[in-house]
Formats: sequence, structure tokens, C-alpha cells
Amino acid sequence: MSNIPADLRYAKSHEWIRPAGDGTAVVGITDYAQSALGDITFVQLPKVGATFAAGATFGVVESVKAASDLYAPAAFTVLEINTALDVAPESLNKEPYDAAWMLKVRLTGELPADLLDAAAYARQLG
Repeated sequence: MSNIPADLRYAKSHEWIRPAGDGTAVVGITDYAQSALGDITFVQLPKVGATFAAGATFGVVESVKAASDLYAPAAFTVLEINTALDVAPESLNKEPYDAAWMLKVRLTGELPADLLDAAAYARQLG
């Protein structure tokens, strides 16, 4: 069973978002996503200042198995990217919720109503 922290919200496309309560949030991919991808070899993230609508593609994760687009779980502007992923993309396989976060963002709207809580995300995974 995948690790599914209760303090996050989840997109059906397997990205997570951790709102901070001050209009900012942290974004990454789920434990399920990294497991399904296998050994991650490359991460392409946007530049600081880039803005995205909820559901828009914001980057790509590549593994030995496949390449997968990353989708914005909410509308945001990028404040910071995790540059450690440039040199150690495989850290996503070990710590997808902690050290291997992808983006720190400023939310540009409300969180979408279709984001899942931990229980609903677990049900989606079966």
C-alpha cells in the first residue's frame, strides 16, 4: 500500500499539494506515482515566476520505464523549485513527500473542489 499522508490534498493525476495557510503551498508527486514510474532519472520543472492554471502541465518526470507529464493540482505561480532534483532526481523514489518536494508556489485561486483527501485518494488507488 502506498504512503498517503493525511495533511495533503491529491490530484487524480497523482500530484499532491500541501497548503501552508498563508496563500503558499508545496507541490510534488505521490508515493504511488514514483512507485509506478520506477527508477526516476530526470525531472524537468518550470522557472521561478511561471504561472499555471489548475490542470495545466508544469513539468515532466522521466524514469527507466516512461516519461510522465506533471499537472498543476491548483492554479499557482512558482516561487521556488527544488534544485536538488537536478542532481539527484532519484530522491523522488525515496522521499516524495519530504526532501523531494518539487515546487513552492503562491496559490492564485482557491484549491479546486475535485482535489482528494487522503481517504478518497486511497479509494481511487483501490
